[in-house]
Amino acid sequence: MVEDDPFVRSALIRHLTDSGHAVRSVGTALEALREVAQVGCDLVILDLGLPDLDGSEALKMIRGLTNVPVIISTARDDEAEIVRLLNDGADDYLVKPFSGEHLSARMAAVLRRLGGGTAPAAKILRVGGLAIDLQRREAALDDRRLDLTRREFDLLAFLAARPGVVVPRKEILAEVWRQTYGGDQTIDVHLSWLRRKLGETASNPRYLHTVRGVGVRLEAAGQAPGPTSAEHRR
Repeated sequence: MVEDDPFVRSALIRHLTDSGHAVRSVGTALEALREVAQVGCDLVILDLGLPDLDGSEALKMIRGLTNVPVIISTARDDEAEIVRLLNDGADDYLVKPFSGEHLSARMAAVLRRLGGGTAPAAKILRVGGLAIDLQRREAALDDRRLDLTRREFDLLAFLAARPGVVVPRKEILAEVWRQTYGGDQTIDVHLSWLRRKLGETASNPRYLHTVRGVGVRLEAAGQAPGPTSAEHRR
């Protein structure tokens, strides 16, 4: 927990400890980076109003070190700021004041979403030469491990769970980024990074196929095209 207000920090620590969590807490961004790099953790609760560095900058630095899930704790409720933080790598956010129960529920949802809750039914997804281990959060192409960021892995796993299905961009944004609003640029950037790591290009795709005006389909080259998202749901 990264929180410089001692009263807020002690109250939340007490609640989380009573709920069975082991909690380490710091009051500055630099201490947080040191903890994340040297000690490690399962989840970070990050305040934005820190004395040494704005929490948004700390978030970017944390993302440079690890893919650990981060929940933003902030008094800022500006929509543009929230969108920016989510695009910068935050997994969720809470606007102060909030209760310990609310925080616990958000933590459980984030960990469940990222594989910390009930194990997924399919442990390994396979599409052509792609193998995606959901529990280990590892992916390999033709037996060569891929170096993916957390968000790249989430996007690839989401599409691989629907092989051959054209998934609308709005659905990708809602399910992978947990956003109901935002432009296509975030998706396009991550698709570009994924294509580079898969050794393909948008003009010559091997796995990631963009259907103009509709969405994205993941399938191995030579596979028969699958149904659209709507057909898949039927």
